[in-house]
Amino acid sequence: MNTTEIADRLAVTHGLSKVAAKQVVEDVLQAITDAAAIGNEVSLPGFGKFKVQDRPARTGRNPATGEAIEIAASKKLSFSAAKSLKDMLNPAPKPKAAPKAKAAPKAKKAK
Repeated sequence: MNTTEIADRLAVTHGLSKVAAKQVVEDVLQAITDAAAIGNEVSLPGFGKFKVQDRPARTGRNPATGEAIEIAASKKLSFSAAKSLKDMLNPAPKPKAAPKAKAAPKAKKAK
């Protein structure tokens, strides 16, 4: 699903024009981007959290030559899904019916 498809769905659901719905989607995404750019966490209850995480500098290897190279520190935007979203994606398995108890084996008669 892309921004146009989300906007189309909003337009139908809320009686907006497609242009207005697309602007709403773009504004929400811009608000998330602006918050991330200044290091703020964005929490959307029932959906998840967007957080900026620092990645420290580290030593890596050039795959072509095997030479050690220094990889600069950077920031990344991570997303953690809310429990309700995780539960929707991974529904709990239905409990299986308890197996029927087998009848005890009959004792053999001694001769």
